[in-house]
Amino acid sequence: MSVLQDMVSAYRSPRAVFRRRVGDGTPREDRALAVLMFACALVFAAQMPRLARQAHETGEELNMLLGATLLGWLFIMPLVLYALGTISHVIARIVGGKGSPYTARFALFWALLCATPVWLLWGLVAGFIGPGVQLSLVGLLALVVFLLFWSINLREAERGPVETNKAE
Repeated sequence: MSVLQDMVSAYRSPRAVFRRRVGDGTPREDRALAVLMFACALVFAAQMPRLARQAHETGEELNMLLGATLLGWLFIMPLVLYALGTISHVIARIVGGKGSPYTARFALFWALLCATPVWLLWGLVAGFIGPGVQLSLVGLLALVVFLLFWSINLREAERGPVETNKAE
């Protein structure tokens, strides 16, 4: 399945989609990095309407705002998220997790990617409506969706490798 179809399917059955995406747990950092960079690029795109509104209202230079946000989401946040994913594995290991650092990181990255449609909605609300109750509610929704996906994915990742029954 394509990534976009899997993102939509993850809203119906997140565990099955995550298991299929992570595969057998063999570290594929190229796949994890691609998911992470795609998610960060979408979150950066979600910031554009808000930044355009801010530049228009305050007179700040839009290119400077976009450049700073680009630096943050495409260069700094991937490093932060790699560290956070590894830390989440260490904590899960302490409480009995059986997964690998790779599957824990992939759980975080896939959760961020699956939550990006709500982030995009948040960006539109921030750009067109501005600060207010609507923005706060959509922001809360985005946070809840991300945390929900991350907790489901991390729980699935820390179950350990899937055992297959082989006839001998």
